[in-house]
Amino acid sequence: MAFCIITDSASDIPQSVIKEYGLHVIPTPVTIDEKDYFDGETIFPDDFYRIQKENKSEIKTYHISQYMFQEHFRPFAQRGDEVLYICFSTGIAGTFQAANLAKQEILDEFPDFKLTIIDSKCASIGFGLVVYKLLNMQKNGAPKELIIEAAEFFCSHMEHVVTVNTLEYLARGGRLSRSSAAVGTVLDIKPIIIVNDKGELVSSEKVRGTKKAVKRCLELVKEKCAQPQCQTVGVCYGADDSICEPVIETLQNELHVKGILKTQVGCAIGAHTGPGILGIVFENAVDERFEKFL
Repeated sequence: MAFCIITDSASDIPQSVIKEYGLHVIPTPVTIDEKDYFDGETIFPDDFYRIQKENKSEIKTYHISQYMFQEHFRPFAQRGDEVLYICFSTGIAGTFQAANLAKQEILDEFPDFKLTIIDSKCASIGFGLVVYKLLNMQKNGAPKELIIEAAEFFCSHMEHVVTVNTLEYLARGGRLSRSSAAVGTVLDIKPIIIVNDKGELVSSEKVRGTKKAVKRCLELVKEKCAQPQCQTVGVCYGADDSICEPVIETLQNELHVKGILKTQVGCAIGAHTGPGILGIVFENAVDERFEKFL
């Protein structure tokens, strides 16, 4: 019997990490012109952003269904494995509820199956970074009880600062009114988006211009990041990774972070933010009980 850490593709965890650890990632569905695709399985970010930029297709996302979860959980139950699933935030999608409904169905078949589902209250590499840290802890010999405790801690102390270069996609997804988007575009307004305590994406402030937005994101990291020299910080982008270069340079040369986990945002988030997204994720607290296994 194995203790398995799994997640879903909304975590945007890099392919290199997936391959290194043999990580099981449940794909998030996306519909393009009424045809279903699965993030990281039948569609990948570069193709997705190309389609999105063409602006000719209708793109919609929906959360992983109860049935999909059952199909992914069942093989673990059949093998007698124990599973820890780190889940996309309930403040953004219904993933957590669907996963728990699937859990009850699976337990009817396999009553001894041990499945822990944690609502990360994080988005994109926010919970991808949590998963990465847990995998490292497991690799370095941490007991499963401590890993589960660490998962709760990391999720509750993860900070997100995000900006986008256009308001168009936020308006399309209903997260911003069309009129506000139009005015914001004329004034070159860039939102600074955070994830609040409920796991919801909210605009915390607005600045004018991309350079000022990136600068403000870095200021927030400097204000809130706990012991950066002990931390691996997540950096994510959409279609163009060049936006990450000044961010990574600052994180390394001024904050002296322990490491950088860089990744491309997939369909689950990219459908609502567009190709010009930049995000930085980090912790606002550090616990030495967990850090010694990292």
